[in-house]
Amino acid sequence: MDFTFQDAINRILHSTGFAAIEGGQIIMILVSLVLLYLAIWKKFEPLLLLPIGFGCLLANLPLSNMANTNDGGLLNIFYSGVKHEVLPPLIFLGVGALTDFGPLLAYPATLMLGAAAQVGVYTTLIGAVALGFNLQEASAIGIIGGADGPTSIFLAAKLAPHLLGPIAVAAYSYMSLVPLIQPPIMRALTTEKERKVKMEQLKPISQTVKILFPIISTLVCILMLPGVAPLLGMFMLGNLFRESGVTGRLHDTAQTHLINFVTILLALAVGSSMTAESFLTLDTIKIIVLGLLAFAFATAGGVLFGKLMYILSGGRVNPLIGSAGVSAVPMAARVSQKVGQEEDKSNFLLMHAMGPNVAGVIGSAVAAGVFLSLFGDIGPASEGASHAAVQTIELFAANTGAGN
Repeated sequence: MDFTFQDAINRILHSTGFAAIEGGQIIMILVSLVLLYLAIWKKFEPLLLLPIGFGCLLANLPLSNMANTNDGGLLNIFYSGVKHEVLPPLIFLGVGALTDFGPLLAYPATLMLGAAAQVGVYTTLIGAVALGFNLQEASAIGIIGGADGPTSIFLAAKLAPHLLGPIAVAAYSYMSLVPLIQPPIMRALTTEKERKVKMEQLKPISQTVKILFPIISTLVCILMLPGVAPLLGMFMLGNLFRESGVTGRLHDTAQTHLINFVTILLALAVGSSMTAESFLTLDTIKIIVLGLLAFAFATAGGVLFGKLMYILSGGRVNPLIGSAGVSAVPMAARVSQKVGQEEDKSNFLLMHAMGPNVAGVIGSAVAAGVFLSLFGDIGPASEGASHAAVQTIELFAANTGAGN
């Protein structure tokens, strides 16, 4: 059989990605370019959106096998770190090393603001069920309202891995838009008088208290919700590195080199999950809309509880710090400071807002633990509680008129 020059040219052409590319892949490549544009030119969460966007680009280039699940594609190997609960907890280790619980410990009541902001998580759960998602999927979508990317990824990987791509992109995209989403809600729900409230200076916290806090928090929270151990355990360990005063090298590594390295792997893994088959669906549009509503409800919940604290404290609590109850640290706290200074340039709310901000990190992790206990596959002991929760949520969704 003769092998002509034309045959060689045809074989080369058909072995290229240009010959194998499909319409869905072209759309996803365009999506990846949009993410790269937002990261580089608009500077929206560039440390995350840039590698996510590039991971999406690599995963959708035909014949590259970068995200191939059968032949051990490079990005699929990274994704195994998500699937096996390695990368998100390591991110939490670094975040814990960066976190100062001093403002929260100085004013423990702000813990309630972090809890109040989780209303966005639970209302979105109900809304997702009403839109046709099952409870595992709805739980993973609802956690977007916590404004916590690693927790969203952790829960999606366990309860709804097929939705990991759109959930992660929604979580990180809205986190980057916190300075745009929150201020209109904060102004609409507060008066000028409330926004001008100046809060008392926080009292200093001893090192002993700061050391005991992560240890006691770990014991109490993980004994109550074992499913949250990977996230909360690593978070508190990182904080103990910071506060103990005897692990300077470990603290430095956790808050710099480790978190940077893991962020690259985690973001590429998320990007690799954004294939045409998993991303170009009606469910993705629903998740994007629900994610926005989750952020809005979370912000409103925190601010409204802040107004309650304003009333109960006799006007000594500025309700604006309630918006920092979402766990976008420290961006949400900076937004509270910015909106407050728009009314009075001499008003400094940043440290006060850091209390509910770090409380929001704990709150979103606890919410994830609750969802894992109710809807995760953690053994027969949870079946009764899970069945009761399913019946309650589905009944509520049905009574809204939007249920299936």
